[in-house]
Amino acid sequence: MADLVLTLLGPDGPGLVELVADVIAAHGGNWMESRMSHLAGKFAGILRADVPTDRIPAATAALHALESRGLRVIVEAAARAADDPAAHDMDLDLVGLDRPGIVREISQLLAVNGVNVEELTTDRVSAPMSAEMLFQVRAHVRVSPATDVAKLRAELERLASDLVVEVKLTPTAPG
Repeated sequence: MADLVLTLLGPDGPGLVELVADVIAAHGGNWMESRMSHLAGKFAGILRADVPTDRIPAATAALHALESRGLRVIVEAAARAADDPAAHDMDLDLVGLDRPGIVREISQLLAVNGVNVEELTTDRVSAPMSAEMLFQVRAHVRVSPATDVAKLRAELERLASDLVVEVKLTPTAPG
């Protein structure tokens, strides 16, 4: 078995997930994990499937054939990475008035400190009292054992003050 990572994009409509699931199942694969969403009238998603190694070429061809149904699929074989047991997982939450550059500023600070963003979700929501647009970030990050977490927190607090946002960095709850 080998991991395939797929990126999906197409006009949103019923049955798109089923099309992909059918191809994976028809080639003896197993749907492992995914993130899919409706964004600006489009269906966008990423997923990881475990597929028998000898069936990868046929599965890839069948997935690419979904383009005739309006769904673009990019397929990449992925090596199973070794996990660094000394690294630790943390969650980063941010909320503040929306303005350009928030993700760039936060991601630069994380990269400089050796922090890998493993999952990132962002959204814009209306503030309860003022109806101003708030920008929310939820990230799951992997912190290198070489990272000084106290320094990272201090730098995040300084940046949060500059950006006028609230930011929290907390250890990921076990489970």
